[in-house]
Amino acid sequence: MPTGSDSIESAADEIAKRIVSLRGSNTESIRVLRREYSKRLANSPARFVVHVALRLLCNNTTIAHRFVSYELVNKHPPALASLTEKDIKQFGAGIDSWGSVDMFGCYLTGLAWRQHQLSERLIHSWARSKDRWWRRAALVSTVPLNSKARGGNGDTNRTLEVCELLAEDRDDMVVKALSWALRELAKRDPGAVREFLTRNHDRLAARVIREVNNKLSTGLKNTRLASASMTK
Repeated sequence: MPTGSDSIESAADEIAKRIVSLRGSNTESIRVLRREYSKRLANSPARFVVHVALRLLCNNTTIAHRFVSYELVNKHPPALASLTEKDIKQFGAGIDSWGSVDMFGCYLTGLAWRQHQLSERLIHSWARSKDRWWRRAALVSTVPLNSKARGGNGDTNRTLEVCELLAEDRDDMVVKALSWALRELAKRDPGAVREFLTRNHDRLAARVIREVNNKLSTGLKNTRLASASMTK
């Protein structure tokens, strides 16, 4: 693709129209479209891809537009490696659902933070936000630090610093994300997670304690699932 400013706008607008034409389609059909454009953008400069992805979100903030925007960057290593805190703030503008937050955290912020492109101060500021979705984003951003499937090698300190900030939060979306963050770390450093649960037992929601302890003891967050698997 040509790489001028006019081409950024035309490329993003073309992708947006294609997404609209797929409205009502499933995730796989949207991903097929994203793969098509990833191939077309494969040899484009990193910042061109970032700007196309950001332009795609202008006036197009459906979950499908976010999915394609975030994956275009995620699947273009130089673009992902070029992300700045300013870019991240723009990509995160308007996140307002668990789906948009989890894509944001798993496709972009967690990976950029892992490579020290984002500061702890930024992630911690999200954890202190009055907005539930930004607090959830702080926790979800720890998942790629520890998830083997997402390339993580484990980062106990950074993960638990965020979990500590949100240990007393009782918003359901945040509680679920805290459980997820700790369960993912439990695969890497179970001892640290057990110690965290013990130290913060009186601060944590019952759901977090139950699910994380289940993960530590059975490998699953739900003991009913564990019992069912044993009877098969």
